[in-house]
Amino acid sequence: MSKREASAPLVEVRDLITRFDLRSGVLGRPSGRVHAVEKVSFDLFPGETLALVGESGCGKSTVARTIMQLDRPLAGSIRYDGVELIGASRKAITRFRREVQMIFQDPFSSLNPRMTIAQALMDPMRVHRLGSMAAMRSRAGELLAKVELSAEHLERYPHAFSGGQRQRICIARALALDPRLIIADEAVASLDVTIQAQVINLLMDLQREMGIAILFISHDMAVVERIAHRVAVMYLGEIVEIGDRRSVFGNPQHPYTRKLLSTVPVADPTRRPTGRKPIFDEIPSAVRALDFVPHYLPMREVSPTHFVRETGSA
Repeated sequence: MSKREASAPLVEVRDLITRFDLRSGVLGRPSGRVHAVEKVSFDLFPGETLALVGESGCGKSTVARTIMQLDRPLAGSIRYDGVELIGASRKAITRFRREVQMIFQDPFSSLNPRMTIAQALMDPMRVHRLGSMAAMRSRAGELLAKVELSAEHLERYPHAFSGGQRQRICIARALALDPRLIIADEAVASLDVTIQAQVINLLMDLQREMGIAILFISHDMAVVERIAHRVAVMYLGEIVEIGDRRSVFGNPQHPYTRKLLSTVPVADPTRRPTGRKPIFDEIPSAVRALDFVPHYLPMREVSPTHFVRETGSA
């Protein structure tokens, strides 16, 4: 029995819907609606990495923001460690926000330029009142060591570091509260390829060491293939294909999944697919009329660990 089969989900998302009104005119009345997330469902298990992948505007970041209670869902359920988060008590939300941390795309704007690295790393601990100043400072040095930086950097300011080093500091800050889940929202997208590989390897090492679950949000299928255990492909707010990494990459079923894979460069000429041209058509807008009623197509089982949404073309 696999680790995943032997454990209960850490996060259970069911039929999640998040929409945003577009307002216009002098009175600011709703004139349209962005269907950002539509009936999204998935589980995330302890110690695994689930990648939400898709092009910009597909809704993957809104899923993360809704899970973090930063955006209000219209409908659906989000359960963390068996506790429903939508409408949860302040105590439950406080516990959730201690155990779940986010790493954002831009490490330059993620760190306060007026705070030293020590202050940035100690801030989450101070907010949650975790120990004395001396204990928090000692912990800050330990966190830097975990991300392969030196405690000598504690008194420096963010401008003294490269982009890759700043992202390592952001990872260290995310680890300050011993999280059970990290949501990485395009966390390596702004880094060059060499630094991307280093940060991905660091995340994988930390996951093995600490047993952290990772919700990894990306548009880059090559990065996802390296880090993910399972992959959920999003298109126009819906998950159109979900499965273990080997199944999704080795046997893609949905046309949009094949489109994403067609853009991934393959270094080995003998492994390059023949007779298949990359598809570059644009994604339609997610803006709908106020009276629009979505039609949800069912998911079809490809294998016990691989599901695809029907396209409606048959």
